[in-house]
Amino acid sequence: MSLPVISPNDARRLMDQGALLVDIRGEGEYAREHIGEARHIPMEQLLSGAGIEGAPAVIFHCRSGNRTRLNAGSLAACTDCQAYVLEGGLNAWKKAGLPVIADAKQPLELQRQVQIAAGAMILLGTLLGAGVAPGFYIIPGFIGCGLIFAGISGFCGLARVLMKMPWNRRAIRA
Repeated sequence: MSLPVISPNDARRLMDQGALLVDIRGEGEYAREHIGEARHIPMEQLLSGAGIEGAPAVIFHCRSGNRTRLNAGSLAACTDCQAYVLEGGLNAWKKAGLPVIADAKQPLELQRQVQIAAGAMILLGTLLGAGVAPGFYIIPGFIGCGLIFAGISGFCGLARVLMKMPWNRRAIRA
């Protein structure tokens, strides 16, 4: 099932009439930047049965709109009222000049940290392999194997290590 897509300005008008805006992103993403009036209900909670009741309409959003579109059927089942997907998500909301609450002191989302760390190690290993000794090519090979394993198994060792870093251990909400 597909949910109708609504522009940020139309969403704002619906919210003024009592519609509920629901942010389906993870805790870290929400803490770093969110729409002030949005209710935070992560996708995992919605999929595990958290329902939304009492609103005349619900507008779901994520960062770019992709997650909400991909999960439209599941999201529609979480409410018994009219539901929408915010076109372009948080990014489009900001582009429309609508306000957000940002806290740059919060860590980047874990997925982005993994991408940065993996990319940096692959680049470093490649540069060292080309410029110092071919044995350093084992670094990008190892990282590549780790990413393949993470994709197949759902377990990412690099993400587990990054979660233990001091910047990720502080309280997300102050």
